[in-house]
Amino acid sequence: MTSWKLFAFAPKQVVQAALLAHDEVWDWDPELVISGSEVAQDRPDDWVLEAWYPHKPGPAQKRAIAGLFADKAPKITAEQLPDEDWLTLSQQGVEPIRAGRFHVHTPEHAPAKDAVNFVIPASQAFGTGQHETTAGCLAMLDAMKRRGVMARNLADIGTGTGLLAFAAMHLWPRALATASDIDEVCAGVVTDNADLNGVKLGARAGELTMVIADGMQHPLLEARGPYDLLFANILAGPLVELAPDFAAAVVPGGHVLLAGLLETQEARVRCAYRTAGFRLAERMVNGDWSILWLRKRQ
Repeated sequence: MTSWKLFAFAPKQVVQAALLAHDEVWDWDPELVISGSEVAQDRPDDWVLEAWYPHKPGPAQKRAIAGLFADKAPKITAEQLPDEDWLTLSQQGVEPIRAGRFHVHTPEHAPAKDAVNFVIPASQAFGTGQHETTAGCLAMLDAMKRRGVMARNLADIGTGTGLLAFAAMHLWPRALATASDIDEVCAGVVTDNADLNGVKLGARAGELTMVIADGMQHPLLEARGPYDLLFANILAGPLVELAPDFAAAVVPGGHVLLAGLLETQEARVRCAYRTAGFRLAERMVNGDWSILWLRKRQ
């Protein structure tokens, strides 16, 4: 399909501030997908803000991007992408994730012999610029298992590809597992990825149940709770908003794993969850992203 990309170059702190501003815009056009990253590994302070759009962007889209910058916005350039599946192309050449016992790769890469392998092809729910948060979540789940966490009932909120749910099911194979996402396209993505990775779908222990839901607002999510492990790799704003709902859905002494937040957003998220009755068990910083393991107070 024909798609467009808008991009703007700026220092790291400027792009990160723009990403934080985007987090606060609740009426953002969902078709305008943005991410920020360093231009090159040897230029860590030079970043680019990128935005993908399925149509030719007009003044409204450029104003939306420019409005994310507190001061004068950098030059915003638009370019038409080839008439191809740019989501698939965006994954070509992406290095696999290796975190804890897990190795995650696209079909273009070979599996690792000394790891638990998951194949996640390019899809509409993959490749949104949060590679480091995914790796951090996998590493933290692995650490939780090694430190004796028992999960009999787990939920992956904002599952996207289903990857974190798959990993948790490998660690706790007898658990009742539920995954949800607000985007309806993820239902098909998770089904395809489950088939590709040998993950059983269903309603019994050791099987994954997938639902489309806004946060915790779904009868099945409510009926299957409370959970002793809940994880969400989404964005800081929704994580803060969901803190009371997550608290109500987790058993006393239960565990929550949060990701998708920049390190600069961590204090705000931790404050919301402290107020909701959680304490910090462990934190990890991967690149510019924070991964938080929290426990609900008894």
